[in-house]
Amino acid sequence: MTSPREVAVVAFAQTDHVRATDGLSEVEMLLPVLRDVLGQTGMAAGEIDFTCSGSSDYLAGRAFSFTMALDGVGAWPPISESHVEMDGAWALYEAWVKILTGEAETALVYSFGKSSAGDLPEVLTRQLDPYYVAPLWPDSVSLAALQARALIDAGDTDERALAGIAARSRESARDNSHAQLRGSEPVDTLLRGDHLAQPLHTHDVAPVTDGAAAVVLAAGDTARRLSDNPAWIRGMDHRIEAHSLGVRDLTDSPSTRLAAERAGLFDEAAGPPDTAELHAPFTSQEVVLRKALRLGDGDHTAVNPSGGALAANPVMAAGLIRIGEAAARISAGASRRAVAHATSGPCLQQNLVAVLEATPAGAATGTAAGTAAAADGSEGDPE
Repeated sequence: MTSPREVAVVAFAQTDHVRATDGLSEVEMLLPVLRDVLGQTGMAAGEIDFTCSGSSDYLAGRAFSFTMALDGVGAWPPISESHVEMDGAWALYEAWVKILTGEAETALVYSFGKSSAGDLPEVLTRQLDPYYVAPLWPDSVSLAALQARALIDAGDTDERALAGIAARSRESARDNSHAQLRGSEPVDTLLRGDHLAQPLHTHDVAPVTDGAAAVVLAAGDTARRLSDNPAWIRGMDHRIEAHSLGVRDLTDSPSTRLAAERAGLFDEAAGPPDTAELHAPFTSQEVVLRKALRLGDGDHTAVNPSGGALAANPVMAAGLIRIGEAAARISAGASRRAVAHATSGPCLQQNLVAVLEATPAGAATGTAAGTAAAADGSEGDPE
């Protein structure tokens, strides 16, 4: 068993998210982000011990598309590099484990997605069970509408409450220069809009977004040297629901709850988080996540102060951005303890939860609570 190590987010950068980047390749979209995140640390790409990326060949429409993005990193002389066909949050998980095991001291994690290149709801249908469900071609919005209907029928929410989530999220994004949608009309005005798939209106669905993000991780004293206020990762875990939608309770997310428990979110001694960045591409999914993460409707936790995925949703980068936004609030002194969530698949099928904290006041070092299980591989192994 390898002893746990302290690991922190020391830098975060992202693009200004837009509906379409027609004149840019993935490399051209990514390169300024990589320069920004490395510039914050004063490091060159060749000084990073491990690089990991997250993206999807389905979005690009060509096999091994992620190899072209390496031109933006600079893969010569040869670097230690890996890739996950998932949101960048799962690439960050791999890099975190790499540092925990002592195989790296620093890591660069980046992800990108040009969602505008095709019909996104239909592209996401390829995530479904290939034998029984995918041949029916249910798109991602229709499946989310089924989940929203289940929540309404269970009495957990209604269309007005969902519109309130949309309005709050996009109002929170008003001061976020990177967000695609900033500011919202009143709830009554939103409710007069058309349905995309009942009971979901246009405002209930995240916009189609092109964008990229990058994070630098570092261990212990290296993190303290690279950042005046590192955001320490106290725990991280990811879990998956059954593949078949028919055997799941769509009003709940046991995988999110278990991941949060394993990551140490429910540690009573630490207290509730003051920030929650939730990857909820549909308003109804925030209802499910609040319940699973025990956030309630109180004033103790600021939920998606960046605007969340409802303000900008670059597929394959939106989850990594949730971790980056949570870390940025900690580094800026606006948050003491934060939870970040990422999801992939239909109706919150796969979920990752990370708990981040600031360095305790008056303490020279943090603790590594919640990391021991992942360090020896006994919990949180990739599915």
